[in-house]
Amino acid sequence: SVPSSVRWDNCRDLAGVVTRARGLCEGALRRSGPRRARDGRAYFTTPIFYVNAAPHIGHLYSALLADALARYRRLWAKPPPGPGPAAPLVRFSTGTDEHGLKIQQAAAAAGLTPSELCDRVSGQFRALFQEAGVSVTDFIRTTEARHQRAVHHFWGVLRARGLLYKGLYEGWYCASDECFLPEAKVTWRPGPDGERRPVALESGHPVCWMKEENYIFRLSQFREPLRQWLQDDPQAITPEPFRHIVLQWLEEDLPDLSVSRGNSHLYWGFPVPGDPVQTIYVWVDALVNYLTVIGYPDSEQKVWWPTTHHIIGKDILKFHAVYWPALLLGAGMTPPHRIYVHSHWTVHGQKMSKSLGNVVDPWTCLDRFSVDGFRYFLLRQGVPNWDCDYHEKKVVKLLDAELADALGGLLNRCTATSLNPTGIFPEFCPSCFPSVEGVTVAPAKAQPEDYALVRSVSALPLHVENYYENFQIYKALEAVSICVRQTNSFVQRNAPWKLNRENLADAQWQDTILHVTLECLRVFGILLQPVTPALADKLLSRLGIFETERGLRDICFLPRYYGQPCPFEGRRLGPDTGLLFPRLDKSRARLAKVHST
Repeated sequence: SVPSSVRWDNCRDLAGVVTRARGLCEGALRRSGPRRARDGRAYFTTPIFYVNAAPHIGHLYSALLADALARYRRLWAKPPPGPGPAAPLVRFSTGTDEHGLKIQQAAAAAGLTPSELCDRVSGQFRALFQEAGVSVTDFIRTTEARHQRAVHHFWGVLRARGLLYKGLYEGWYCASDECFLPEAKVTWRPGPDGERRPVALESGHPVCWMKEENYIFRLSQFREPLRQWLQDDPQAITPEPFRHIVLQWLEEDLPDLSVSRGNSHLYWGFPVPGDPVQTIYVWVDALVNYLTVIGYPDSEQKVWWPTTHHIIGKDILKFHAVYWPALLLGAGMTPPHRIYVHSHWTVHGQKMSKSLGNVVDPWTCLDRFSVDGFRYFLLRQGVPNWDCDYHEKKVVKLLDAELADALGGLLNRCTATSLNPTGIFPEFCPSCFPSVEGVTVAPAKAQPEDYALVRSVSALPLHVENYYENFQIYKALEAVSICVRQTNSFVQRNAPWKLNRENLADAQWQDTILHVTLECLRVFGILLQPVTPALADKLLSRLGIFETERGLRDICFLPRYYGQPCPFEGRRLGPDTGLLFPRLDKSRARLAKVHST
């Protein structure tokens, strides 16, 4: 049954429903934009992961992308003033999808009940994300009672608005993909015995012809509102090529969608309210998880839903960018604020597959390369627009070059007692590094390349912000890496170890070189927090930067250069805790590989 609070919208006139959906799209666009208020709320989600198999690095990659976005937004967020603990301004959910035919089949193959299989594999996902430092605020399982309540309410709203009808549905059904496919998406290929069999054109999974009476959602009515949404908001789906794909789909026929299955062959799921012989389609069930987490159908969800950012893999684009927005519009809600889409990871150019034996175990990678090291590799090398290739040598080469040598070497060199015997944050001498480039009066020491470094690091936070806004975390890390190399060149060029501290001018210039370098390292540490939280904490702690000084609002690079006081000047550095990131040379990686086999 539908509560009286939604009965006022019991619109049996489908034209009225569609008109209202168009209005919702227009309203969502007016409230949205490339940037929301930085102190506003934000809600990030991963897909909920299917528990028919153990997690792999593709699942971890999705979670880390969302984690970096959420952590970055938290660095901007400032809770409103007031007594008592402040409510979080950023929410981040992940979890497991535990219903459907594939779960029944996988459980039977493992000699388990569906419930036992779900408990086991869901626990593996939860443990992996905890180990990898994924900072979720909610881990949802679709077998929870709160989720059943949300799904049944959502179903009731669709039914009350005249968007569900019962009819005979037939077509090619793919159990692996949990969906019906049109004739154009099915092809015939030889099976293991050489006999040609029907398979899904895109995934290659087997399909069979199915005919049964189901509940059907009037998806065809939402083609124009969906096109309007995507045409009016160019950032609704990012990167752009995936938005273009969805628009192409909307140029094709958009048939109504079967949203239930007979429980004679699919019993592991939520029954349709009032019709227990039908089971709610697993994708309707799964997608509603994003509402369950924020309190649907209670009023809390109204505050959070307009700030939703979905992070998904390209293989589930149609479900999130066509079916889900249409279902939301049908229920009187707006589409998600943003849908960020990423591609997949391959291994030596091949798709990961159990049959090929090339599935990369994320636990092994976290152990071998460290948590922060593997987080950095996946987010530095992963490009959402296209598939990325995993290769162990590539991991070692990248981490040694950028974390161990460039960043770690810079920190160790400029905090060493040989250069900084007092162990404090050195003073900046404005006369050595005047704010007007080209001053040649003694004791000015800075050269044009040194001013180029200051310009680069001053602009870095804004560049990084733009990259995060456009779902280009890999570019943000590349920009940081370029500035790290530029800072190393600054130190090497000015060679502070060659200066004589007994000479006042040399001592002032040496302190200025170290001050500028430590200020650069402070900026790098703050900007790396979303990707390598433990490493960034170690770096900032070594510099003596308090936790309250690590937000993005107050980054304020090199204030003394601009004539402002520097709160760190003269402060004692933190304790030396050793190498920031030990090298992963070939011998160590090879030894680890031997131990893992």
